[in-house]
Amino acid sequence: MRISKLTPLVLKLLSVLLMSSSLYSARIKDLTDVRGSRSNQLYGYGIVTGLNGQGDSRIEYTELGILNALETLGIRADKADKSRNIAAVMVTADIGPFAKEGSRMDVTVSSIGNADSLQGGVLLQTPLYGADGKVYSVAQGPVSIGGLSAGNAGGNVQVNHPTVGIVSNGSLVEREIESKVLSGNSIDLILRSPDSNTAVKIADAINKYYPNTSIASDGGMVNVKVPMDFRGQTTNFLAAIGSVEVKPDVPARVIINERTGTIVATQNVRISPVAVSSSNITIFLNPTTGVSQPLPFSQGATTILPGENAELIEEIGRFETLEELDPPGASTVNELASALNKLGLTTREMTSILQSIKNAGALQAELIIN
Repeated sequence: MRISKLTPLVLKLLSVLLMSSSLYSARIKDLTDVRGSRSNQLYGYGIVTGLNGQGDSRIEYTELGILNALETLGIRADKADKSRNIAAVMVTADIGPFAKEGSRMDVTVSSIGNADSLQGGVLLQTPLYGADGKVYSVAQGPVSIGGLSAGNAGGNVQVNHPTVGIVSNGSLVEREIESKVLSGNSIDLILRSPDSNTAVKIADAINKYYPNTSIASDGGMVNVKVPMDFRGQTTNFLAAIGSVEVKPDVPARVIINERTGTIVATQNVRISPVAVSSSNITIFLNPTTGVSQPLPFSQGATTILPGENAELIEEIGRFETLEELDPPGASTVNELASALNKLGLTTREMTSILQSIKNAGALQAELIIN
């Protein structure tokens, strides 16, 4: 099966992204996290009821779950019924770094048995544990799913995943997690995308406003000393430096998704002069070399514009107009993708070409294929 080729809209979007990356900076708060200020994962085992025959069949842990729930209510039962109105689920959530006692958060509910759907179900009160085994939150409430499953003897239709849902604002925080952002009188900013140049730029940007307070400890962290004027006002200081803008140094990277036909390249990607022969076309990427092709059925001839190593250009099968390769030349992935798309190559063929260019050492970037 052939992969659909890049559309002009995708190419235009790629061009806009490349231009915007060179024009706009980002706030420090969008580039870093504060050490000691992080989310924590919670989990718990729960029971969803009211599933109208779409719940678990006779599964032991499901029956034990509902029997234990009934026992806490003072109801003793030896066995559960066979109505399939209940389902065993795992409940997960992320508790934020500054979540206070009594605040609410969403939880995700997922079936661990053989339930057909959680639609219309209600999660019974479920304690949520941290990695230390302590209860930090309690969840309960109606389950909302983004999928459905329906059918009869003639067939079955399923949309998304009906056995996974969300209880919106269904969890109450019972225990706060201490967040300690100060170490002595300094703060550590952890880069979300570690890079030495970006770390140095962040430190320099902060020093412009608060001299001699910041230093890049390494490519992944910037240490910032809290100025005397902000002692005791850490939140105000974080807000002040968080709004400072920095132009991050983005690594040269090309990301290709063959399934969707998407090619994304960062600003710093460059391609050295190289000859490429693929299928029935051959091109030579060089800022001083281009190809001129007359219109079909004309009396003109293919002309090779002189340049360094121009003899490496060959005509195999056919050549289309490659004005994109004329000066300043196809020195970026954006220009190369535009030229190849004009020739009608699919994303899979472009991927093969970029892989070959990378193997030849002419693509100065990390190549990621999804």
